[in-house]
Amino acid sequence: MSPSLWTEGLGKSFCLHLQGGVRIPVLERVDFSVSPGECVALAGPSGAGKSTLMRCLYGNYGAEHGSIFIRHDGAAVELTAADARAMREIRRKTLGYVSQFLRVIPRVGALDIVAEPMIAQGMAPDAARARAEALLLRLNLPSRLHHLPPATFSGGEQQRVNLARGFAATYPILLLDEPTASLDAANREVVISLIAEAKAAGTAIIGIFHDVEVRDRVADRLFEVLPIQDAA
Repeated sequence: MSPSLWTEGLGKSFCLHLQGGVRIPVLERVDFSVSPGECVALAGPSGAGKSTLMRCLYGNYGAEHGSIFIRHDGAAVELTAADARAMREIRRKTLGYVSQFLRVIPRVGALDIVAEPMIAQGMAPDAARARAEALLLRLNLPSRLHHLPPATFSGGEQQRVNLARGFAATYPILLLDEPTASLDAANREVVISLIAEAKAAGTAIIGIFHDVEVRDRVADRLFEVLPIQDAA
């Protein structure tokens, strides 16, 4: 099966301008792939570069070396060469991302935050809001909060809004950064079910899971990210 996303010789370092321009290498010669219906968990010690790799895959960080390819609209697109307009389209249709923290939008209620990516993909607003409501309820966010802006929500409540938004739209590829970090046991089970359903529908998932139990239940395989001195 052809991969949904893959890298070839990916490298990334950071320049410490306040330290005389010293460069700190983080990723080097990373060859990675994920296929439709597969969940690959990024594993490795803290500080090894898992979050850096995730942000490179989403285009938040530019790659210094190598290439990132993504299957978008039936073609292989080199993410490292995509311009801003192409990236917006890729993120709208193909590449979803659930970060650890919700980007709170002032004065916009939780229901509309969750519905927005579905409407952007062409779903009718009423249908999008109905699905958004169902997902928020499934994640145990009570109806009384659905029309309130999440700025005053607890961390766990905000994460549930973020998860509902990420799983609401149909993305061929989904990046999950610590999706259960602030959740109780009941909501962790909901997220595990959402991941299983997305995989069954053919979504390729890349995740960082510090909860080993969750990781072992959802991941088809691990991709080890090691500090460069250990990986050499």
